[in-house]
Amino acid sequence: MIRAITVIILFVCHTVCGQTQYETGMQKAFGLWGEGKSAEASALFERIAAAEKDNWLPNYYVALVNTTTAFQTKDKEQVNVLLTKAQEAYDKADLISPDNAELLVMQAMIHTAWIAFDPMTNGMKLSPVVKQLYTKAKTLAPENPRVVFCAAEFDMGGAAFFGQDTTPMCAEVERSITLFNNFKAEEAFYPQWGLDRAQATLAKCNSEKK
Repeated sequence: MIRAITVIILFVCHTVCGQTQYETGMQKAFGLWGEGKSAEASALFERIAAAEKDNWLPNYYVALVNTTTAFQTKDKEQVNVLLTKAQEAYDKADLISPDNAELLVMQAMIHTAWIAFDPMTNGMKLSPVVKQLYTKAKTLAPENPRVVFCAAEFDMGGAAFFGQDTTPMCAEVERSITLFNNFKAEEAFYPQWGLDRAQATLAKCNSEKK
């Protein structure tokens, strides 16, 4: 997942005109992440966040880097370190930009990573919280493709676990792809990831119909 996310983001970064210190630092951080150096990327995003005190995006990416890494990690102590750092970064970003749908998705992802790591302990406690976060995000930004896709993906996981029909979620995934294709970033380095995952998920939906 991290490779797909960073490919999209790096493409956007290379189209950014001008080389302010902020832009140069962000591009370098994305480059480190794309090379698989997640710890180094996270540290650089943290330094940028410390300098850009009114900008939520560097802390958002600290959270995103550590959360996506946590999804790939089996060691309990390391998962705790990664998700604690992700949560701290999210909290800082949320103070800068409250009621931000992208950040609500980020918080939902952090909780989902905890659920994925230990579903028996965290599933019942955090699943309702995740659903509430996506409900709020949909209210704030109903046409945001990450909101639509990630909410559908989460619901799909629950439906599959309980043996329920995933057709409604698949329809939402398909709708998200249209939204991804029409999405216009609000500013440089704004989140752009998700289309590849949505396409892969829809392909799986279609294969299961056969």
